[in-house]
Amino acid sequence: MLPTTSRGRASSSSTYRANSSTFPQYLRRIIKWQQMDVEYTFWQMLHLCTSPKVVYQHTKYHKQTKNQWARDDPAFVVICSLLLVVAAMAYCAAYDHSAGHAVFVVISVLFFHFLISGAGLATCCWFLTNAYLREEAPNSHVVEQRVEWLYAFDVHCNSFFPMFVMLYVIHYFLSPLLVAHGFIPVLLSNLLFMVAASYYHYLNFLGYDVLPFLERTTFFLYPIGAVIVLSPILILSGFNPSRYVMNVYFSQRV
Repeated sequence: MLPTTSRGRASSSSTYRANSSTFPQYLRRIIKWQQMDVEYTFWQMLHLCTSPKVVYQHTKYHKQTKNQWARDDPAFVVICSLLLVVAAMAYCAAYDHSAGHAVFVVISVLFFHFLISGAGLATCCWFLTNAYLREEAPNSHVVEQRVEWLYAFDVHCNSFFPMFVMLYVIHYFLSPLLVAHGFIPVLLSNLLFMVAASYYHYLNFLGYDVLPFLERTTFFLYPIGAVIVLSPILILSGFNPSRYVMNVYFSQRV
């Protein structure tokens, strides 16, 4: 009788080694602009705002061709970071009072709004999906699959971009109205933030729902219910999220 081994466990360790070697290569490609597929990145950004399911359909193709769910091209992160810097500089040009404070705003937006918070959210989702949402393997001979941390970060980046369009770009042009006093600015500001937050969590759901080895992924839709319940309360209380955020960064000009 041949000795039996756990193929799932072997697959898990090989997947871990593959992910460990992929991440340094991913970081090295950040400084190699010529190797980035910029055109495909802009295609993804457009469709994340219009038909996000198409983007995650292409994620399946990526898994079939590259044997990993995560992107191996950092172009999305790089371009999104550059767009954030431009947006932050536009806000500083309109509302800031000093060059030194403008630098602080740009760094804060890039690192805390996007990279650091994204890494934290990706880590939480990565842990929750691998610990609680994976399907139980029927036997030890089935290949075990796990969510890659880099894929969890990709899902955050995908979800963040439409929110960036709403809360950084559209918000910028509407900010003179949104930060004004009165019920209409409070209503519009809360609606804008509600739609942006809800769409973020919807895209988060799509990103994990596409993985065939996960179950109960509707868990990622639950925050939308909390957002919808909270928004009328904030509106009735007179809280204006746009005015609050702008006062945090540009208190002397809003």
